[in-house]
Amino acid sequence: MQVQDRAVAAAAPKSVLKGLPTRHPSRFSEANSLDFSTWVSENFYKIVTFCLLIATAAALFFLYNSGDAAALRSIQNNQSQSLQSVHFPQVNLNSVSRITDKTSPYSNFRSESWIVVSVSGPPSDSLRSLVRIKGWQVLAIGNSKTPADWSLKGAIFLSLEQQANLGFRVMKYLPYDSFIRKSIGYLFAIQHGAKKIFDADDRGEVIGGDLGKHFDVELVGEGARQDVILQYSHEDPNRTVVNPYIHFGQRSVWPRGLPLENVGEIGHEEYYTEVFGGKQFIQQGISNGLPDVDSVFYFTRKSGLEAFDIRFDDHAPKVALPQGMMVPLNSFNTMYHSSAFWGLMLPVSVSSMASDVLRGYWAQRLLWEIGGNVVVYPPTVHRYDRIEAYPFSEEKDLHVSVGRLTKFLVSWRSSKQGLFEKILELSYDMAKEGFWMEKDVMFTAAWLQDLLAVGYQQPRLMSLEIDRPRASIGHGDRKEFVPRKLPSVHLGVEEAGTVNYEIGNLIRWRKYFGNVVLIMFCRGPVERTALEWRLLYGRIFKTVIILAEQKNAELAVEEGHLDQLYKILPTIFNRYTGAEGFLLLQDDTILNYWNLLQADKSKLWITNKVSKSWTTVSTNGNSEWFLKQAKLVQKVVGTMPVHFQVSFKEAVKNDHHSLTICSSEVFYIPRHFVADFSDLVSLVGDLEIHHKVAIPMFFMSMDSTHNFDSVFSKMVYKRKPPPSINSTFYSPQAPAVHPWNIASEQEFIKLIRVMAEGDPLLMELV
Repeated sequence: MQVQDRAVAAAAPKSVLKGLPTRHPSRFSEANSLDFSTWVSENFYKIVTFCLLIATAAALFFLYNSGDAAALRSIQNNQSQSLQSVHFPQVNLNSVSRITDKTSPYSNFRSESWIVVSVSGPPSDSLRSLVRIKGWQVLAIGNSKTPADWSLKGAIFLSLEQQANLGFRVMKYLPYDSFIRKSIGYLFAIQHGAKKIFDADDRGEVIGGDLGKHFDVELVGEGARQDVILQYSHEDPNRTVVNPYIHFGQRSVWPRGLPLENVGEIGHEEYYTEVFGGKQFIQQGISNGLPDVDSVFYFTRKSGLEAFDIRFDDHAPKVALPQGMMVPLNSFNTMYHSSAFWGLMLPVSVSSMASDVLRGYWAQRLLWEIGGNVVVYPPTVHRYDRIEAYPFSEEKDLHVSVGRLTKFLVSWRSSKQGLFEKILELSYDMAKEGFWMEKDVMFTAAWLQDLLAVGYQQPRLMSLEIDRPRASIGHGDRKEFVPRKLPSVHLGVEEAGTVNYEIGNLIRWRKYFGNVVLIMFCRGPVERTALEWRLLYGRIFKTVIILAEQKNAELAVEEGHLDQLYKILPTIFNRYTGAEGFLLLQDDTILNYWNLLQADKSKLWITNKVSKSWTTVSTNGNSEWFLKQAKLVQKVVGTMPVHFQVSFKEAVKNDHHSLTICSSEVFYIPRHFVADFSDLVSLVGDLEIHHKVAIPMFFMSMDSTHNFDSVFSKMVYKRKPPPSINSTFYSPQAPAVHPWNIASEQEFIKLIRVMAEGDPLLMELV
């Protein structure tokens, strides 16, 4: 959870956050009307990680199976998967005209060392201390929240009007009320001679008031430290991301942007290797006080109202990341050298709390193309915890995709001949994969053109080491360093020496469902519930695909018609070839995920033993619709391969005067039945067999009903909802509950409260 001036999503009313005394005015309002996306965000994930951080000790594999895992909006997931085609921008990077500063009062000013911050309020004490750092020029970037009379002696301030007059192409893509406008500041600094840029915020004080004491400010020349740097071992090719806080003494703390499934990896390194310095073009500092943590950590690990004051080991050596391995980066305590200035671009289509982290992963991958690396440094700043609540919804793009993103980036390759061409291609590929949107592809093109326009020269490419056979690490190459175990206070328990790693039920649920795709059909208003469903189920499943009668690209809701829904399922199956299985769920059915752990994921699951869901009706004397559907079924069965026909006819006992109907509120298809399901769909072709008829026909054809797992046999099932849906209708012991209709945020809150009977930590929401 980064605590700097973040743009706030829509200013809808939001709930009171329990236990926090101060509310950020732009994010919270009165509690009487609840914006559930923020309510669930602030509180739901509070739960999630209370689960995540409360119980067993070391099983440590966590939420989302990184590349393929979930945690909300994908929620891990591919949810962001582009639903519209992404166009590759046609730009000529070889003929970009120069942009000079002709409008600002600083047109003739030059400096090699810049500190760039975003300001939304009056100058802070921390910002005043930054201005006093010798040899560094502070550049403050205003936004629509910044006071009109903002002024600080020693700092250059660019108002919105002054920014607009600079003529940068990126201007039209930037929000008015966000720290992301720092992109203007980066370009301005480069235009005015920058060789080093310290990316900072206005609430962190540099320890000792000297950046040169902490960072490698010079990489060449007399001032450069020609030392060898400790480096994480590259021995495990599947290890794509690490938690650097462990190296600096805090094992139970994790940085914002670390995939939640990696939170449980708390053991220190068996050994390190070494690398020569001089290529650490991006240098990430650690922050004492309130480090860069996410809202999951902030909401669940805070002890009462006491501000965080977490300390890291300032004697631990800096540590480098080899190619193929990444670390979360932020925008408030990071040093960039000129060779990595292109990596300062902050994406604009993702949430503000995710922008700098996604930028960091994107930049690290591209950094390998020029032979550079990232180095993490011991505490460089102290940031004060203001005890303010920052909603989880602002981090949704992180928990949805970072695990999958790191794996995608490590495997990504480009044949382009220039760095900027590779940068543009990667941004395009990330949009195609749904990590950000087409707007960021256009923004990247504008950013690269602006870099050239202010005189920046792109670095030369170097060969990628990760494409070479990995060098064996000899005994003499192994360097030992055992981090100290520093005391810290989390959940009111002082961790002195041994850290208690509290990871509970969520791990078991995630382990079981972490490679299962949930496909959810919503008949209710998706604009009110889509995010909430993702927050609820996305932390459990590999990803959550939401379908509705009307597509909603903004919410990543795909179009699907319930009466023929089965026909689009093979397309979704093909997207996730590595998934273990697929669970389809309609939004009028609640899934009690904690009661499904005993089911066999290699078998088909359906409600065939729930009499009111799965029924056989006679076509004699019934409506013409039933007779027509029965004839269509017979037609399809007649074209089936023999193994499908035998299974189907065994199930129906050759009764041609009956039709099996299944409401299909919930069913599961394991991986090894996916091909059979797709083959059966192709046999239906253009025939208009209803979903409720096709699904039982498919299931009875794929396997004997005796082999179905009976997990749903004890679900609570009514044909019609009771007059008043309340806690007496809901059963936490049932695998599922039907019907339970959700049409508003308030109804979703009621659901969360009753589900807390099976997931007790959800009571924190009440």
